[in-house]
Amino acid sequence: MVFKRLLGAIGVGGPSVDTVLDGGAVVPGGVLSGRVWLKGGSATVEVEHIGLELLARVEVEHEEGESEGAVVFERFTVGGGFRLGEEEERELPFSVPLPWETPVTELYGQPLGIVLGVRTEVGVAGARDKGDLDPLTVRPLPVQEAVLESLGQLGFGFRSADLEHGRIGGTGQRLPFYQEVELTPAPQYAHAVNEIELTFLASPAGLEVVLEADKRGGLFSSGHDALTRFTVRHEDAHALDWNSEVDGWIRQLIAHREAYGAHAAYGHGEHHDGHHHSGPGLGTAVAAGAAGLALGVVGGMVAAEVVDEIGDFFEGDED
Repeated sequence: MVFKRLLGAIGVGGPSVDTVLDGGAVVPGGVLSGRVWLKGGSATVEVEHIGLELLARVEVEHEEGESEGAVVFERFTVGGGFRLGEEEERELPFSVPLPWETPVTELYGQPLGIVLGVRTEVGVAGARDKGDLDPLTVRPLPVQEAVLESLGQLGFGFRSADLEHGRIGGTGQRLPFYQEVELTPAPQYAHAVNEIELTFLASPAGLEVVLEADKRGGLFSSGHDALTRFTVRHEDAHALDWNSEVDGWIRQLIAHREAYGAHAAYGHGEHHDGHHHSGPGLGTAVAAGAAGLALGVVGGMVAAEVVDEIGDFFEGDED
């Protein structure tokens, strides 16, 4: 066992820690499991606390422009209250629930450029050290994947993805940030919008799908955004005709923008509520295979670059 990180705040000769996550991507609302390995240093110590923090790289808009910061969006205590002997090795398995709104970092194995990390904190003798740091990979829920696959089949393309600090009004959002996936419009809608932004807000009950479309500015008018919101159930993932469903959403979004556009300018960080929809009807199953949307994920970082960026961005951050 190679221990990645000596606990520097605890002092020379202190214990070291290595957190190993179980392999494979997890899903929002799913279970994150793994093991924390501790190795004693040159003296016996009392381990008071072992915690895990989930971190995200989030963009913040302000008057001076835009900046990025690390946000801790969940904390767990996974151990503590024991004595670790000199050179002793100890394994602490853990299994913790991910928040349902945990951002998606990959689509069909392709990174989206979203940076998430799991940081281990160890408390010994009154000192706390933010030790080991590991990348967190999250794949879509089945209902999220169904929506994304349908968008790809309808001709929408992936442009970028990021995490925005703020809240979307009128939704059940719980985290202090939300994920935006920016899409290039399908050819049949290219005359109406430059791009569409997609946000998923998952919960145990289902999924809120927030769609935002920019408005092309005319010769004497500037463009603005319009937003609508739809809800679906987790069990709808394999029950709906998703191409028809999502195409209907896009048509409603554009109709909403045209009807209310003059009074519906929305900015990032505080959106307003739009139409509601819950599709009870059954349709054909979602077509198998990777969506065309996944083929557009070419601007994302390869896995090794994501790991490097996680280290560069979160390392040394003291929240």
